[in-house]
Amino acid sequence: MKKEKLNIEGIKIEVDKYDHNDKDEKRRILAYCFKMIRKESGMNRKDFAEWLGIPYRTMQEWELERRAMPDYVLRLIAYKVYNEKRKKEE
Repeated sequence: MKKEKLNIEGIKIEVDKYDHNDKDEKRRILAYCFKMIRKESGMNRKDFAEWLGIPYRTMQEWELERRAMPDYVLRLIAYKVYNEKRKKEE
């Protein structure tokens, strides 16, 4: 199994890259990245959902790989988390 390093709007995430043809790979990677971005924020699911204005159930479905989130939504969320974290550090 190979590792792939992703940079999503300033947040660096390392994911497992499978060699075989995994039809659910994109959903798995998006779910993992979303979870890592949430952890980067330091919030639990409930607080993160409220902060973003996303229904808790929708966010839970994304994290548990039951539903695929759109790529642009992941990037927007990562952008918001990254910039909020930078503001706190200043």
